[in-house]
Amino acid sequence: MTINGVLNLCKPAGETSMDMVRMVKRLTKEKKVGHGGTLDPIASGVLPICFGQATRLMDPLVDGTKLYRTKVRLGETTDTYDSDGAIVATADASKVTKEDIEAALDSFRGSILQVPPMYSALKHGGERLYDLARAGFEVEREARSVQVSRLEILEWESPDVVLDIECGRGVYVRSIGHDLGQALGCGAHVVELERRKAGPFLVEDGITPEVFAAAVEDGTWRDLIHTPDTVVQNLPAATVSGAMESFVKNGRPVTLGPREATAQVQHGELWRVYSHDGQFLALARYDKPLGQWKPEKVFDPEPPTRQKNPALP
Repeated sequence: MTINGVLNLCKPAGETSMDMVRMVKRLTKEKKVGHGGTLDPIASGVLPICFGQATRLMDPLVDGTKLYRTKVRLGETTDTYDSDGAIVATADASKVTKEDIEAALDSFRGSILQVPPMYSALKHGGERLYDLARAGFEVEREARSVQVSRLEILEWESPDVVLDIECGRGVYVRSIGHDLGQALGCGAHVVELERRKAGPFLVEDGITPEVFAAAVEDGTWRDLIHTPDTVVQNLPAATVSGAMESFVKNGRPVTLGPREATAQVQHGELWRVYSHDGQFLALARYDKPLGQWKPEKVFDPEPPTRQKNPALP
């Protein structure tokens, strides 16, 4: 039976995100498997692995809030902005103080413009930037608007500073480390990186590859899979029954209660929709002028086994 759901996998440093997807496919024999947001090889931590219909919910994971913890080393600049690359410049960072770092971090908080690193999967003229970089080319990259909601110093022991970074989609933590070094005038690169949270998934609850492999061996791995709607627990929910349930399953617009009951719902708002017995049916968007909910993604209502996890709704 095909599984639908999400595994909160804890990726080890040194492996690629696709290495983890291939491992899961090989162990489970499942065909429809993907991940909810790439982690650099140097990075460890939360890598949501989506199965079956849950692969249709990878966008909310990629778009959602993430929390990273990183160690940045001052005084050395590398071509990849992390310790996997070659050192291309060095400078004396011994006079940098915690106050200097805190002052420099101000420009990296909130809505900022960030230039992606050359060593990234973005494309330029149809070519991956990292392929161009490995061939010795550097091209101009357009700065992109990204959101950093929290940026804090956790530890400072020269030349290393440990930062917590809470951010939205598209933020390159390596670029924050590199750009911080440029702002301080001494250069810097990331030496450690951990994703501690992605959407509702926390690193403390993550399953290591070793634990997952053991669960496959003893036949209990499905107990580690969260239902697809776990990804969108932040959205409001509504329940339908009878003919409305059939309409939703067939992707037809429905009316959920009297108009006065939805007076505070905004046009375009996305909701979860459940059957009368609690099965996840769809994501539906509200059309306020029509007073109707239009299903955008419809799901097979048969739920997989779900891990008991007090950290999740």
